[in-house]
Amino acid sequence: MNKIINPNMIVLGRELRGLTQADLASKIKLTPATLSKMELSSLGIAKEHFDNILKSLHLPESFFYQEGEKMPPSMTYRKRQVVSQKILSPIEAQVNICRLQINKVLEQLKLEQPDLPVLDLSKYETPIKAARQLRKEWGLKEPIIKNLVQLLESKGILITSFNFGTNRVDAQSILTETKHPIIFTNRALLGDRQRFTLAYELGHLVMHLYTSPSLDREVSHEANLFAAEFLMPEKEIRPDFAGNITVARLGELKKKWKVSMQSLLYRADDLGFLTPNQKRYLLQQFNQMKIRRREPPELDIAKETPVLMKTLITKYKTKMKMDITELAAFFNIYSDEFINFYGQ
Repeated sequence: MNKIINPNMIVLGRELRGLTQADLASKIKLTPATLSKMELSSLGIAKEHFDNILKSLHLPESFFYQEGEKMPPSMTYRKRQVVSQKILSPIEAQVNICRLQINKVLEQLKLEQPDLPVLDLSKYETPIKAARQLRKEWGLKEPIIKNLVQLLESKGILITSFNFGTNRVDAQSILTETKHPIIFTNRALLGDRQRFTLAYELGHLVMHLYTSPSLDREVSHEANLFAAEFLMPEKEIRPDFAGNITVARLGELKKKWKVSMQSLLYRADDLGFLTPNQKRYLLQQFNQMKIRRREPPELDIAKETPVLMKTLITKYKTKMKMDITELAAFFNIYSDEFINFYGQ
């Protein structure tokens, strides 16, 4: 094992625990400036300080010896408009740690490359056309996708969830070194929001991941348009919007299309079925009925359960004849953290 401490892992471990440099420095009785130098690799780390870091962050020594670095925040966040870095840092840290861990498994199991076409908008012009093209390439004949998680996993896209500690961030995607995309979703998501979030992340992956969109592009808006067309194809959903669109009608359509009432409302608006006054009235009704944030539980869509990542981990565990403790050690974390990350 490489016995040189990787300063990048100190940063990841600290952020995983939601600590600032000042927070950790106080715990290990150093100045923030000294800790900063350690994290920038411009100052060595004494054994006494390293022991204090281990205790403060509840991570094994092997975690800090592993190679790798934190990938920069991806454009593929689905989040509210303004989210503080204090909220984002622990999420980014866990995403990066999982990326390093799953990459180790993928390098051993040689999973096939994902079936993920590049849909550059310089060719396909709009996110709507890109969504239609992907449905065509994937051979989706039925307008309603019964199980989106199952579909994405069948194309080699890894999906997992964990507790983000906030409801302001829904998901993030990242690539492993083996070029396999992983979509991380917030475990708190309800079924309808989970499905739209996955379609949104899929839009980013096919439209933006390999195409280097210009900074003036509204990539989040493009991903929303893609997701709407991918889950609610215009041709097939138009007849459902004919006639009077009411809150009750949106509830009926939610059960059919497996997306939120609010997504259906905005879809109807985008397709020209609502006047500004009608849209405003419906949103007012949502507020009066207190279903803007939480739609009626009786209309809940079942959450979809990813299995591919757990299957790969179990396959590797069986192949190497490991128990949970040994597998956690292979991932450079303790058993309790492993169970929290992967639910095994």
